[in-house]
Amino acid sequence: MSDCLFCKIIAGEIPSNKVYEDDVCFAFYDIAPQAPTHFLVIPKEHISSVSAVNAENSAVVAHIFEVIAKLAAEKGMESYRVVSNIGEQAGQSVFHLHFHVLSGRDMTWPPG
Repeated sequence: MSDCLFCKIIAGEIPSNKVYEDDVCFAFYDIAPQAPTHFLVIPKEHISSVSAVNAENSAVVAHIFEVIAKLAAEKGMESYRVVSNIGEQAGQSVFHLHFHVLSGRDMTWPPG
């Protein structure tokens, strides 16, 4: 999608601090971290949000969660939170599926 911020990051048109990349997904550090460790994992395929996950693309999400577990283990993250906001009222500002991975501080509940 030509006007999507995350598609531009994947394409290398916008710089990012890359954590990981494979054929299916891309991970990079958040530019406004909410925890000492805060990165995002996004599919290379443009999927607008969790609400657009279906039988044809759900394997991408499974792969992303495998990558999240791998990266957390590599970084020694014993405890972490994975968040995906769906829709403006929930705080989604980039309409490309993404999972925030946060660690390194106590996480309160409810999140607010």
